[in-house]
Amino acid sequence: MDEKNKQAADEAALSARLHRLEDRLSQSRKDRKLRADQSEGAENASATASAMARGFRLSSELIAGVLVGAVIGWGVDRLLSTSPWGLILFFLLGFAAGVINVMRAAGVATSNAKDRS
Repeated sequence: MDEKNKQAADEAALSARLHRLEDRLSQSRKDRKLRADQSEGAENASATASAMARGFRLSSELIAGVLVGAVIGWGVDRLLSTSPWGLILFFLLGFAAGVINVMRAAGVATSNAKDRS
């Protein structure tokens, strides 16, 4: 009988240790999941900010090209009295230059300096 009581006590102690271990593991898993969710949220926020910055850069490249072309065309029209042909021509050239700059900035097209190297 003494040996049966000892086995029962050992099994009870083992069972209690297993329950404590299971509780600690589940708490550790919850903490790890919480940390992973927090770091994922920070990564998503920085990725969103980076994407927004890239979008602003690309849109400003296009707008700058169009505006510079239009201003140059307007200046040519004023100097040479060719209204509205200089504005139209340089507006279209500015638009083309803006599209090319957007493609270069987005990585779709490479600049000539990089191709020659």
